[in-house]
Amino acid sequence: MTEFNSRPFEDYETTGEFDLADRQALRRVGGLSTELRDVTEVEYRALRLERVVLVGVWTEGTLEHAENSLRELALLAETAGSEVLEGLIQRRAKPDPATYIGSGKAEELADVVLATGADTVIADGELTPSQLRTLEEICKVKVIDRTALILDIFAQHAKSREGKAQVELAQLEYLLPRLRGWGGNLSRQVGGRAAGGVGIGGRGPGETKIELDRRRIRTRMAKLRREIAEMSKSRVTKRAARRARRVPSVAIAGYTNAGKSSLLNRLTGAGVLVENALFATLDPTVRKAATPSGRPFTLTDTVGFVRHLPHQLVEAFRSSLEEVAEADLILHVVDGSDPEPEAQIAAVREVLSEVDAASIPEIIVINKADAADPMVVSGLRRAYPRSVVVSARTGAGVGELMELVEAELPQFDRRVHVLVPYAQAALAARVHAEGEVLKTEHRDEGTELLARVPLELAVELEGFEVAPLGH
Repeated sequence: MTEFNSRPFEDYETTGEFDLADRQALRRVGGLSTELRDVTEVEYRALRLERVVLVGVWTEGTLEHAENSLRELALLAETAGSEVLEGLIQRRAKPDPATYIGSGKAEELADVVLATGADTVIADGELTPSQLRTLEEICKVKVIDRTALILDIFAQHAKSREGKAQVELAQLEYLLPRLRGWGGNLSRQVGGRAAGGVGIGGRGPGETKIELDRRRIRTRMAKLRREIAEMSKSRVTKRAARRARRVPSVAIAGYTNAGKSSLLNRLTGAGVLVENALFATLDPTVRKAATPSGRPFTLTDTVGFVRHLPHQLVEAFRSSLEEVAEADLILHVVDGSDPEPEAQIAAVREVLSEVDAASIPEIIVINKADAADPMVVSGLRRAYPRSVVVSARTGAGVGELMELVEAELPQFDRRVHVLVPYAQAALAARVHAEGEVLKTEHRDEGTELLARVPLELAVELEGFEVAPLGH
């Protein structure tokens, strides 16, 4: 893996191209179902985004920051398959506890919804169950929040069995406190001696429909957690095997759509899906790579992060994010062409702290250098000295990145050239089991091995060296 530009990046025939074609094979046609309906009594609300109005509350920071947050929400909505009609920002010291934007502004929002023919309102924040209900009663259309939108995108893009289970678990955790129904006038479950001793009027139908739903959801969540724990065992086993062989691990982390998958394809030819969309890839991808000197390491592409990433997703994807927490080095990919790259870095580091990965050595990879403002890139280089500027699309800067990776990788192993006597066959077997054998040749005196082995094993092999030990 030393020739990074042996052929143009666009020439790779990858499985990601087929995934992209499959994803684009079926597209929703906007504007075919915009009739307004009163959905305040709907017990189960299908997340069917079509024509939407965005609304946000600006509580701190600059107006530019608030507008960038709403633009990102628009990109999320378009990724989910909707058509954004209008975006509104309300300046408040803090969100209104009843309606999120205030009662007067909620009425104005209802007028905008009616005038534009929208059928969904998306709030740029996480709404409480009461705020959702109140806004739906006022606007007479579906209301969802940023968290529900991100969960919907994850549900669309999850492909693996584990990814689907993780997304379902996150959705159920979000849905549980927001269940609604008609059961308010029915009696609750009567505990204890319901059939005797409580008197006339104390015997009722038992659990209401909503209580049954909650119990089923909790049962399903417990089952999903067990399944995810079982599915993560194979990844733990593989990681332990790599540790036993002292293979360093490098994790690619970063903001969604910063170019992580493109960088992985550039470095390894992995062929994972690349799309100019938020959260295009969710499942972790582990590939083998090598430094310019030939030292092997694993490169892991992880799920992208975003501002206010729902805590349900962080918890549900914790087993996948362990790949980052267990890495020896993190390549933190930043979109150099983004209006607020430093805000991206802060958001990613916040999530890394949540998964106990803040102390791992980090290299800031400023990607999309071909589209970024040189002044912005220079500012980032000054702010983050441990950084490198690359373009995953053109390959610029990739060689410098790999040299920096090689310098930062921990020295797990040592290169040895030894002649092990046949009487020491167990020692030769350990070289095969614990190290990476680069060359093997059987001679009359024994087995000649050129290999990389752990430092402890290199010490035991010192008496059999053919050439001086070296790194």
